[in-house]
Amino acid sequence: MPRQSVFDMKVSRIYPLLVAKAEKKGRTKAEVDEVILWLTGWDMSGVDLDMTYGEFFDRAPGYNPRAELITGSICGVRVEAIDDPLMKKIRQLDKLVDELARGKPMEKIKR
Repeated sequence: MPRQSVFDMKVSRIYPLLVAKAEKKGRTKAEVDEVILWLTGWDMSGVDLDMTYGEFFDRAPGYNPRAELITGSICGVRVEAIDDPLMKKIRQLDKLVDELARGKPMEKIKR
């Protein structure tokens, strides 16, 4: 079976993984939703979970201009060095959820 691109995966498949990563470390779904809202402008209670992850970022109602302040490594790759704009947005959210899971205060996560 061919590998599916993260861009083509459904939000319904990825969102629970983000929540599980945070909850495993004692954080809450509400905190993950707060981070997503800050970064993308999406209120997860109204998101169509059947859209692709690529569409989720392309259609983001208010991508935060402060996202450029998100730096560091995720999966061994520097977020600020990613050239593909869509992949960069995906990795920025990954980085924020990682910081949340590691116990970083919300004020610092939201830069």
